[in-house]
Amino acid sequence: MAHSRSLKFRVAKILDLAEPDDTLSKFLDLFVLGLILLNTIAVALETVDPLFQQYFLEFRRFEQFTVSVFSIEYLLRLWSCTVIPKYRHPVWGRLKFMITPLAVIDLLAILPFFLSLYIPLFSPQFRMGRTVRLIRFFRVLKLHRYTDSLSILVRVYRIKKEELFLTFFVLIILLFISSTLIYFAEHTAQPEVFSSIPAAIWWGTITLTTVGYGDVYPITVLGRILGGSLAVLGIGLFALPAGILASGFAEELAVRKAQKRGRDVIICPHCGQDINSPPHYEETSESGEIETD
Repeated sequence: MAHSRSLKFRVAKILDLAEPDDTLSKFLDLFVLGLILLNTIAVALETVDPLFQQYFLEFRRFEQFTVSVFSIEYLLRLWSCTVIPKYRHPVWGRLKFMITPLAVIDLLAILPFFLSLYIPLFSPQFRMGRTVRLIRFFRVLKLHRYTDSLSILVRVYRIKKEELFLTFFVLIILLFISSTLIYFAEHTAQPEVFSSIPAAIWWGTITLTTVGYGDVYPITVLGRILGGSLAVLGIGLFALPAGILASGFAEELAVRKAQKRGRDVIICPHCGQDINSPPHYEETSESGEIETD
C-alpha cells in the first residue's frame, strides 16, 4: 500500500511541471512540449487538401503515436491524482479531477481520434470528421502544463480578472451606445448599410478597435463626428487592458523574485509594490539636490 502510494506520488511529480533537479520530469516536459507543437503544425497542414491526400498515411500514423502518448499521460494523471488531498477518494476524487479544466483539455486532445475510430460519421474522409478533428487544436492549451511562462499568464489573469472584466464591460456598453447613435445618424442616408442597430454593431466594432476596414463608414456630418470621436476614444480604452496586464506581470515577477530570496510577499493593491521590501531613503547631497537610492 505504501509502495503504491509512493509510486503514485512519484508519477504525479514527474507529470507535473519539471523541477530544476528532476531530469526525468524535465525530459518528459520537453518531449510532450515538442509533440504538442508538431501536432499544431500537423493539424494546420492537414487542411491543405493536396498534402492531406498525398500523405494521409503519414498523418494518420503520427496521429496514432500522439494519441497513444497523450492517452497514457491522461490515464497516469487519472491514476495518480489521488495523492492530492482534494482528490483522495478513489472514485469521487477521480471524477472530480476529470471535470477540472486541465483534465477536460487533456480529454479533448484525444477525443477526436477515438470518435473517428468508432463512429464512421467522424472519419477523416467525411467533412464532419475533418471538422471534429480540428478540436485537436485544444492540445495547444496543454502547453500551460509544460511552460512556466503560460502559468504566469494564467496567474496574472486570475489576479487582474476583475479589472479586465470591468474594462471589457465598459467597452461593450460603449459599443452598444455608439452603434445606436450611428444608426439614428446614418439610417436615413444609408438605409441598406445601417439597416438596424445590430447591423450597426459591425461598424461600432471596427471603429472602436480602430481597425476600420472601410466597408461601412458614415457619410453625414454628425456620423463622421461620432465616428472620429469613437476612433480616438477606442485607442485609449484598448490601452487599458494592456496597462492592467502589464502591472499584473510586474507584480507577479516581483513576487517570484522575492520568493527566490525566501521572503514573504504582500503586494500593495494601490502602488503594486512589495510591502515587505526595504524602503528607499532620500538623501540630500552637498549641492542641495535630492538623491534616491
